[in-house]
Amino acid sequence: MEEPSPKPLRSYGRIKGRTLRVGRASLLDETLPGLSLDLGHGMLDPRAIMPAAREVWVELGFGGGEHLAAQAEAHPDALLLGAEPFVNGVASLLRHVQDKGLGNVRLHAGDGRDLLAALPDACIDKVFILFPDPWPKARHHKRRLINAETIAELARVMRPGSRLRFATDWADYVDWTLERFLASPAFRWTAETADDWRIAPADHVRTRYEEKRLGDCAPVFLEFLRVQNSST
Repeated sequence: MEEPSPKPLRSYGRIKGRTLRVGRASLLDETLPGLSLDLGHGMLDPRAIMPAAREVWVELGFGGGEHLAAQAEAHPDALLLGAEPFVNGVASLLRHVQDKGLGNVRLHAGDGRDLLAALPDACIDKVFILFPDPWPKARHHKRRLINAETIAELARVMRPGSRLRFATDWADYVDWTLERFLASPAFRWTAETADDWRIAPADHVRTRYEEKRLGDCAPVFLEFLRVQNSST
């Protein structure tokens, strides 16, 4: 009997923080089931979720959900799919969705790599990976979300011409990410001047995490274009 493949290392830290207030806990019980993505029955078809969607966007690790909710509100004709394993962050996004009356958000309360694995080829128009867990200690670098396997999955689900935005406030993670994306023929770094990575894009939404400045450098924004190549 073939042995199952080992599960990949977790690319995130804690799953739950302080005890949720009653209102947010009720959102997990009452609102989450209606917005949760079903990843257990074959490929997930985003167009079946929102047939009129002009584009499909993904945010891996949406934190407290401020950015995802703001993008969904600004782009009601786009379907926003988010993944976040931190229970308090999921509850926070649900509150934003409720307060803003958003109907174009669906989420996976778990590992973003599971969401990618459930998506069909070339179905995503934009990806956000904003301030993922940096795992700053060298012995923990293998846990970083950005690695060759994740980049290959991103290349599979993103259509040619789509874009990926990565942000971090850890200098070493900037170098790490550039090295790995530049090694992939499926992506091209779009920066032409230093301001392209030093200045936040015009549509960027600052989050509570970003405001805390927990890293060792000012926030850096890397934009990558999904290009057509011989393997696509």
